[in-house]
Amino acid sequence: QVQLVESGGGLVQTGGSLRLSCVVSRSIFSANVMGWYRQPPGKQRELVASISGGGSTNYADSVKGRFTISRDNAKSTVYLQMNSLKPEDTAVYYCAAKVFPSTSWGSWGQGTQVTVSS
Repeated sequence: QVQLVESGGGLVQTGGSLRLSCVVSRSIFSANVMGWYRQPPGKQRELVASISGGGSTNYADSVKGRFTISRDNAKSTVYLQMNSLKPEDTAVYYCAAKVFPSTSWGSWGQGTQVTVSS
């Protein structure tokens, strides 16, 4: 069982930055792909960014150029650096993992709130 614990959310003004962290309970090598999802108020959860075991990244169009996902395998931690934040980035952000051999997002964190004020 893989457990994920997010931290780093908070309240920030438009244009500000935050860095989210997600600590994975066991060796991150067992998680082929790590990702960050978000769920804005009243909306569906959406994939924001993902990173493979080899470091390949993908981003939602809405965050390209502003957000950066990275991983530190030695610390079993995945990060989401969020810059130039906008009010529409306000959401609960969730860390997720695809644990080999599964190809689905089977492990989730509890979520961390990010609020961007205008």
